[in-house]
Amino acid sequence: MKTRAVKIFTGASFRVPEHIQRIDSYHTHGWQLRYGQSKMFSDHSNDGSGARAALKLAIVELRKRIAKLAAPSGLRRGIGSNKTSNLPVGISGPIVRQRAGRNTRDASFGVSLPRFGMKPTTRNVYIATENTYTVEKYKRALAKAIELRQEAERAYQTAATKAKRADARKLK
Repeated sequence: MKTRAVKIFTGASFRVPEHIQRIDSYHTHGWQLRYGQSKMFSDHSNDGSGARAALKLAIVELRKRIAKLAAPSGLRRGIGSNKTSNLPVGISGPIVRQRAGRNTRDASFGVSLPRFGMKPTTRNVYIATENTYTVEKYKRALAKAIELRQEAERAYQTAATKAKRADARKLK
């Protein structure tokens, strides 16, 4: 798991894992866990003497949450404001093109398939040619494109959660 060096107001330095932030204000000193719902782990002192113990408690809670919650994936869930169609996230089209050596154009959907730890890949889902195109074929192809995207998202989420849990076992 990624960690970073954090120096608190007393000058003490700590190695802090991601998802834990330091909060130092006039009335509050402690570590805030931001994985699932946020939770504050106070130093219970104004001089920072309880910072190490509070950080240990935050790390224990982080491990528990990683063990039971799915990892945050970072995949886009909502349709972006620039998207001009009402197709789901990761699906574009229909893309109409005429292939070399053919007299008719064909249509397909482009589907972006996320892969954890790798670049996403793209698959095309064939709809029909301009001569055989029907609303029913469009709907079937769209359903297949949606299923491909959902399957890739599930695989991505599973791999991200597995990797996050493996990293959490290394936390001290």
